[in-house]
Amino acid sequence: MTQNHILRDRALAFRSRHVPGRPLVLPNAWDATSARIVEDAGAAAVATTSAGLAWALGTADGDRLDRDRALGAVARIAEVVRVPVTADIESGYARDSVGVGDTIRAVIAAGAVGVNIEDALYGSGEGPLRPVAEQAERLAAARKAADAAGVPLFVNARIDTFLRGAGGVDLTLERAAAFLAAGADGIFVPGVVDPVTVKALADGIDAPLNVMAGPGAPPVAELAALGVARVSIGSGISQAVHAVVRRAARELLGTGTYESLAEGLDYGELNALLGSGR
Repeated sequence: MTQNHILRDRALAFRSRHVPGRPLVLPNAWDATSARIVEDAGAAAVATTSAGLAWALGTADGDRLDRDRALGAVARIAEVVRVPVTADIESGYARDSVGVGDTIRAVIAAGAVGVNIEDALYGSGEGPLRPVAEQAERLAAARKAADAAGVPLFVNARIDTFLRGAGGVDLTLERAAAFLAAGADGIFVPGVVDPVTVKALADGIDAPLNVMAGPGAPPVAELAALGVARVSIGSGISQAVHAVVRRAARELLGTGTYESLAEGLDYGELNALLGSGR
């Protein structure tokens, strides 16, 4: 079986798991080790977190990472897991729709079968979100590139209305409809976990809805009952891991003790996990 056939089968399997009421649950990873741990825990797919990945590469989040470095990391993740991989590619690592198409071809070459593409604008001074028409053009370019490659890539259109305080349900639904018409397969609305709002979005969007959960959010079962089809946690695990790093470093340098390390994974277990990858 060719690599393209393998990716096609993975993409179809990944797509089939987006079921309202029975959501795909994605503990986001940021490097090969975290990806293998997530897979070993039983995840049906591995999703990257752009923030966690950027931090691991020594870069701040927010469209500051270049395409080659980002997708190099995605390729390493895809190499070590057997489950489908979906990549958070921020705004597409490109200035225009032509560049987004190039990114999608590189995503597929890296072995991923899904992407998140966000509509946030950073550092332009033109507002918090891209104009609808411009973002739709970028999503259409992503769809065209994936279709040309023969891989049914799941394009998850991220809408940052709530995350950036740019609008509410009505504006989100308006943007979602335009993005789906442009070729997106799902809609990701981070920054909202209120049950009434989530229900309104799930009912109003004619596609799988992805929400980002974390401390204070309803449990997965409650989100499922609201019609959510995908639950991810963004950079949450990465942030928790880095909190342990800081706590352990401060303890060692302060009191000279090591209690923060008490619940670490066993060396042999981690070594074996990475040795039994794909």
